[in-house]
Amino acid sequence: MVLDGQGAGLIAIGAGIAVGLTGVGAGMGEKDVGAAAVGAITEDPAIFGKAMIFMVIPETIVIFGLVIAIMAIFVVPGLVG
Repeated sequence: MVLDGQGAGLIAIGAGIAVGLTGVGAGMGEKDVGAAAVGAITEDPAIFGKAMIFMVIPETIVIFGLVIAIMAIFVVPGLVG
């Protein structure tokens, strides 16, 4: 079943909110981790790899939001009707 204009629009808004809010949350988490990582690297450059791992961890939340958005756009319309 093909969704009408309003249903498709609401799904698109939901997908945008999923990606947007996860991006904001990851940014809020990453600012603290990034500040601490830069401070730690200036004291001991040998921990650069560990600091980069800790910088990447909050970004995985955005990937989860993107997966939910993709599922909302492509999977949910197939389940309706």
